[in-house]
Amino acid sequence: MPNYSYKAMTDSGAITTGVLEAESKQHAQSLLAERGLIPQKVSKTTRSGDQPSFLQQMAKVKSRDIILFTKQFRTLLSAGVSVTQALEVLETQTENVRLKNAIIDIGREIRAGTSLSQAFTRHEAIFSELYCNMIHAGEISGTLIEVLERLIYLVEHEYKVKKDIKGALTYPIIVIVALIIAFVVLVVFVLPVFVDLFRDAGIALPLPTQICIALNTAMVKYWYLMLAGIGGGLTALTFWLKTEQGKYLRDAFVLRLPIFGSLVQKGAMARFGSIFAILQASGVTVLDTMNVIADTIGNKAIAREFKGLREKLEAGRGLSGPLSKARYFTPMIVSMVAIGEESGQLEEMMREAAEHYDYEVEYTVSKLSELIGPILTAGLAAVIGFFALAIFLPLIELMNNAMSGF
Repeated sequence: MPNYSYKAMTDSGAITTGVLEAESKQHAQSLLAERGLIPQKVSKTTRSGDQPSFLQQMAKVKSRDIILFTKQFRTLLSAGVSVTQALEVLETQTENVRLKNAIIDIGREIRAGTSLSQAFTRHEAIFSELYCNMIHAGEISGTLIEVLERLIYLVEHEYKVKKDIKGALTYPIIVIVALIIAFVVLVVFVLPVFVDLFRDAGIALPLPTQICIALNTAMVKYWYLMLAGIGGGLTALTFWLKTEQGKYLRDAFVLRLPIFGSLVQKGAMARFGSIFAILQASGVTVLDTMNVIADTIGNKAIAREFKGLREKLEAGRGLSGPLSKARYFTPMIVSMVAIGEESGQLEEMMREAAEHYDYEVEYTVSKLSELIGPILTAGLAAVIGFFALAIFLPLIELMNNAMSGF
């Protein structure tokens, strides 16, 4: 269907503009009237720029876009604007084409009688499962504006943590890539020159040199088999990691890694405390809260612990007891839950626990940045030392043979 640009007046007298799809100009005017808008000007768009390209439609919706959308949505609802009108305003204000199309579809679904959370769930590729569950919690508890406020905090916090981790890993990734390139250049182009010299002199090659020769042979003569093997292995690993068992084993392995495992665990505890406090403040029951957290904790190994917790909670036990026997929950979380249950201030205790682990995550990220330098230095020294042995050991023997000949 063609696109029609419009200028219309809302019930409050404000002027809004935008673009919509319609079969004709009359159909576009009817759609505007259904939205509660009074059309002032409707015209068919003919500019090529009005039709988004395929790349624009498939563009990634960044965390900043979601944060801005949520803030604007909450502000409009706080000002007394209805959900459908708020979505219409955001439709015209959003620059990301993919997010704009999602907002249009959400508004269309709501006008057709679909609940807000169900409309958001249709776009889980853009809005996370946690986001949709939070919208549902606010919808059923009648505290949508308050939930959006807490959701803004949660999304902003996770964006900041991911940004810090990405910043800490940028330099190591650049160094590792440069090291791999240097390794390939040395093995393929530099080493053969010395190997020919050593063979002509009849020198027995040491083990490091023999390993480099084997690598050279594999890279030069069988590079296509290596690429096929690496590509096939990565493809098989990718498909396996999409299975439930693959995700579980991957996440369980990550939790056992030094430093990184602690970082993931603390991040999960911070998310657990924050989401638990938010959902409890929104009137969601503990059992439903555990279901939401299990689906949104971000680690399958920890999520599996939540399923066992739910069974024990359904049996009538408290939360702190089952938590103390769970594998991945820290003693501090267990203590805070126990204190919250005893004092009747579980929500407040979980909020304090989330703040504590937020700080712990920031500290661990800064510690990670400090450790990366020595680790890279050690790795670089190991690679350089290996090549030094591969080249200089036979070179020293060559020099000794030459000296003994005089």
